[in-house]
Amino acid sequence: MDRLIYTAMSGANHTLNQQATVSHNLANATTHGYRAQLNAFRAVPIVAADGSGAGTSLATRAFVVDATAGSDFTPGAIQQTGRDLDVAIEGQGFIAVQLEDGSEAYTRNGSLQISVNGQLQTRSGVNVLGDGGTIAIPPDGRVSIARDGTVAIAKEGQKAISAAGRIKLVNPSESQMVRGDDGLFRLRDGSEAEVDNKVALLSGALEGSNVNLVEEMVNMIALARQFETQMKLLQTAEDNARRASELLKV
Repeated sequence: MDRLIYTAMSGANHTLNQQATVSHNLANATTHGYRAQLNAFRAVPIVAADGSGAGTSLATRAFVVDATAGSDFTPGAIQQTGRDLDVAIEGQGFIAVQLEDGSEAYTRNGSLQISVNGQLQTRSGVNVLGDGGTIAIPPDGRVSIARDGTVAIAKEGQKAISAAGRIKLVNPSESQMVRGDDGLFRLRDGSEAEVDNKVALLSGALEGSNVNLVEEMVNMIALARQFETQMKLLQTAEDNARRASELLKV
């Protein structure tokens, strides 16, 4: 009875959490460069503390926990936009950005803009990092971004082209990446990734989200049915306990 109650109770709780993850994926189905979140269930025994500090496993009781498996790094579809400040990463890799606290994070969303202060930024207002820091764009110039991330400026009426900087492109191991609450990725150990010259950009294009709408909708339905089953198991446990109490009274 204990195992049934604990497993169904904790399973129902984490099913709700997985539904939230699926909802988040569906909400970002049109977000450029978005990587779908993945979750998985696993069972863990309940350990009761004893005098030795080692703890004793309670064989009849087990919790279900939601072990976040990470993110799906499958590349999304490339969409041509023709906009000079739109870039898509071909294959693996990330664009490095600088947060307000000076730390470094990584994104696949290549929809860029120029701030009122002339800084190259993402659409969310985060500065894009270059090899030597943030990238400043001079006024009255047309911006073009090369395959290797070099940002070139061509001023109107002049043939000369000057380089404003080079976007920092990295390609750390996917196992080292962790997603933050802001949707940006970071390295698990808090360090900064090294520049990878093999990462290439495609100018005038954006990478779409890799969320599979059909799969996520099916997951949503399956989780709803799973939650309903867990609620029925708890009701069954309650009914069994009540009937057992009635038999003991007799």
